[in-house]
Amino acid sequence: MIQELVLAAIGAILLRLVYLLVVIRRNASAGLQGVLKRKGPARTMIVMGSGGHTAEMLQIVERLDFARYAPRQYVIAAADKTSVVKVIDVEVHREPDMSKQQYEIVTISRSRHVQQSYFSSIFTTLTAIFNSVPVVLRYRPDLILTNGPGTCVPICVVAFLAKLFWINRSCRIVFVESFCRVKSLSLSGKILLWITDLFVVQWPGLAKQANGSATSRKVECFGRLSS
Repeated sequence: MIQELVLAAIGAILLRLVYLLVVIRRNASAGLQGVLKRKGPARTMIVMGSGGHTAEMLQIVERLDFARYAPRQYVIAAADKTSVVKVIDVEVHREPDMSKQQYEIVTISRSRHVQQSYFSSIFTTLTAIFNSVPVVLRYRPDLILTNGPGTCVPICVVAFLAKLFWINRSCRIVFVESFCRVKSLSLSGKILLWITDLFVVQWPGLAKQANGSATSRKVECFGRLSS
């Protein structure tokens, strides 16, 4: 009971903080539309999950124009060897010549393990955020592409703060909700809905729900993105 109350209190504080940061960000960036225009390829950070998340994201990656989205940095949770192998397979298939490949793979600690309690995940998430700071600040991505694994939350939070404080204001965060999310958003989606630049769902009904939750935020539905 005490843990639930503490978790609820922390959650309320964090949500209020995020709301205030969004308001500050919007006010600070007013009038900057059209100033930041893309010249050349976009430095792209792609956050991988595991299992279904990785499979869906790789199908999206395979459709990217590698000339426009380069170099690419894949962020993978520590110990997720399967995703590492799959990423390398996709990159090598698209460009067999190693001298022309433009990608790298980095790992960070998991923000939440399978069946881990929400209360204890607060501390592992804070650790993951700390680990994400040098990754995001060193790479300075123009685009962050993710589809909802827990690993994406610390990365996106750090990127959002970097934008808020004008450390890397050119970064755009694109969240693609998993195809299996038909009636409700994932936990990652609910957390990041307010700080992403584009939030994509794959079911029309979910788009209406997300737009209702985000009020002024724009949520897009392009249909199914993975086969």
